[in-house]
Amino acid sequence: QVQLVESGGGLVQTGDSLRLSCAASGRTFSRYAVGWFRQAPGKSREFVGYITTRGNAEYAESVKGRFTISRDNAKNTVYLQMNSLKPEDTAVYYCAADAYASGSSPGLYDYWGQGTQVTVSS
Repeated sequence: QVQLVESGGGLVQTGDSLRLSCAASGRTFSRYAVGWFRQAPGKSREFVGYITTRGNAEYAESVKGRFTISRDNAKNTVYLQMNSLKPEDTAVYYCAADAYASGSSPGLYDYWGQGTQVTVSS
């Protein structure tokens, strides 16, 4: 069982940066792949990126080159560094974890955080 808590969201301007954190409970967090997703009002949940247990990351085309996912297993935390933010990045951001799979589909992940709001003003 893993519990996830996101933090770090807020209101920023176009071009600014934010770093989101996903803190996990449990001593075996290093064995979980972690995905980041976002959901804007009236839209379906969208894949942002994921990081494997080995630290390899993949990203959606819309954020590639601007967002970076990293993990610190000693702190049971995964980070989403977001640079050059755009108004279209405005959404609630969720982290999700799974012990057996990683990928771009939300259905692959068993555990989810409550989300953190990111708002980018133009």
